[in-house]
Amino acid sequence: MPKVSSVIVPYPAYLRVYEPLAAFPEPERGHWARYARRPDRPSYQDELRRSLADLVPTPPVPVPVHESSDAFVLDVDGVVCVCPWRTRLRGWQALGELAGELPEPVLDAVLPEVVRQQAARDYERWLNRNPDARPWIRTSTWQVPLHWFVLVSDGERRFDKGSGEIPPMLRYRTPMVQARRRVARALRALRDAVDEGPLIDGLVDVGRWLEDFHPRSLVELDYGGLVHLLPAGELEGDHSAADVAEGIEALRRGDGAGAGAAYARLVERWRSVRDLRSAN
Repeated sequence: MPKVSSVIVPYPAYLRVYEPLAAFPEPERGHWARYARRPDRPSYQDELRRSLADLVPTPPVPVPVHESSDAFVLDVDGVVCVCPWRTRLRGWQALGELAGELPEPVLDAVLPEVVRQQAARDYERWLNRNPDARPWIRTSTWQVPLHWFVLVSDGERRFDKGSGEIPPMLRYRTPMVQARRRVARALRALRDAVDEGPLIDGLVDVGRWLEDFHPRSLVELDYGGLVHLLPAGELEGDHSAADVAEGIEALRRGDGAGAGAAYARLVERWRSVRDLRSAN
């Protein structure tokens, strides 16, 4: 069992958007084109290590002083697609959510109030200059939000057991047009069956986020660090996207029992992961 910390959490899952170079204006497009040709591009783990390293100094650095010029890169049938890290923007946004995640005494011990206030002021000034800014990456610790699974299908699932020092990998990739279509269909089914709820709210939010990107983008759901929390057998047998799709289809047919069974499987699977958050 890995060592679990409720303060520094190395167990995030990611929802990423990769946009084609054509989506970026110059001179940013030229920067990413040159960047994509670099042989020494950093990895997913490099991004996480850099973020955690900023929490070591006293006082900690909750948000980088400068925005990252790094990105993740995919070559899809000869088309270069880029997912900028935007670490500084994501740091500000995560900091704003932290108050709801930790008790105030713990929060003050991790990030003193004066540090949080300064970061909030910096973000407000930056946002006034960049009102349309949005991240290409969303992060969730200790779980994959159920509405993320709506964007993908079980047929797009890719699992690798890993070997030696190479950890296992579980991720999904889907074209943007498919992700948007699935969000719209799921929202129709859910709104016909229930008045409101967190799944609907989450889908509305992620749907609005997806609308900001190029239609030829790719959407990637990556279990990231969660692969270290799930036993190998459970990880290999995890087909949460299929369970979500089955539950929504059952609602569309008016099959409440079938929807309930699919939801119960999901709750049971992810409860065991979330419970580790408070473990010693």
